[in-house]
Amino acid sequence: MILEMKVPSPGESIKEVEIATWLVKDGDYVEKDQAIAEVDSDKATLELPAEASGIITLKASEGDAVAVGAVVCLIDTSAAKPSGSATVAEAKPAAEAPKVEEKKVEAPKPVAQPATTYAAQAPSPAARKILDEKNIQPSDIVGTGKGGRITKEDAMNAVPSMGTPTGGNRGSERTKLSMLRRKVAERLVAAKNETAMLTTFNEVDMTAIYDLRAEYKDAFKEKHGLGLGFMSFFTKAVTRALQLFPDVNSMIDGQEKISYDFCDISVAVSGPKGLMVPVMRNAETLSFRGVEAEIKRLALRARDGQITVDEMTGGTFTISNGGVFGSMLSTPIINPPQSGILGMHNVVERPIVRNGQIVIAPVMYVALSYDHRIIDGRESVGFLVAVKEALENPVEHLMNGNAKKALEL
Repeated sequence: MILEMKVPSPGESIKEVEIATWLVKDGDYVEKDQAIAEVDSDKATLELPAEASGIITLKASEGDAVAVGAVVCLIDTSAAKPSGSATVAEAKPAAEAPKVEEKKVEAPKPVAQPATTYAAQAPSPAARKILDEKNIQPSDIVGTGKGGRITKEDAMNAVPSMGTPTGGNRGSERTKLSMLRRKVAERLVAAKNETAMLTTFNEVDMTAIYDLRAEYKDAFKEKHGLGLGFMSFFTKAVTRALQLFPDVNSMIDGQEKISYDFCDISVAVSGPKGLMVPVMRNAETLSFRGVEAEIKRLALRARDGQITVDEMTGGTFTISNGGVFGSMLSTPIINPPQSGILGMHNVVERPIVRNGQIVIAPVMYVALSYDHRIIDGRESVGFLVAVKEALENPVEHLMNGNAKKALEL
């Protein structure tokens, strides 16, 4: 029986996928549920499992765009599984070819070429001066004088090369962008062209968070098996600020504004196939431990290529941490249809004024990019100030005055 394997639908809005990699070859025997291909959709890379055991015949090539529901391969389920791993060619080695006596053939002796003397190539004094002024090497031009000597006219007519030859490689390679990367590119361009994007900045004194982590991170790790990172503080600060400024937690749909009473926070992470943005659902209900556990879970799934379309759909606000790569400051691009994104950056010791005194403190610059069509300056600046005050005084604003209880220690 020949089974036609069709492309399953990875998500409601996805109409086609791209064959990223075949994990088997045409004519291989495959087992049921064995991963036979990786397919790219515009949101994620997914594995395609075999629906039955048998001999496979591929009907699409790597790089092909295939509509959802189209046939990508055939599986002959009546074919018997080959015994052992040896192929027919290995089982029956070819008969040894009769040896043919080799005759030694002497290689022809190279014919000596007449050497060109330096004197024949050397420019005249006048030509040398002109070449030096033009920064041209005599070896780069051909002389027309007697014996190939470079004349003054040759030097005057010589044109400097465009760029300095270095002798290094100058190759290039053209590769097709994956469907995921192409979709990310389309969305980024659309975000720039279709929104009134504006960015506001602030700085955060991270001293209080550094002190809390230094005091409790070991106990937190021992109790929960998780690191106490910056993301839990920032996620809690963002969900608090979104509740204070609900317009930032809204989005435009045509001529209507949709506002949400929950905070689904998208977290930008770098995966093997590029940027991915999985979502923490109802982040406003999560504890510090809950945020750290969910971020770890999503990051591992993104790294291992197991993230699903559903896990990357439906966020209401995004946090992007460029600081892990050393970024000092940036203007993050909105993740449509959302209306805002917070950019975190690296922490650097900088001089600041505290209680009228100049002190050195760990400082992070933060950036809020927002859609000015729906969020006004008062809301955007107020939101970022609320994030700043929560991060600079986390015990009061994020931990209800009790750090140990908030960290479940």
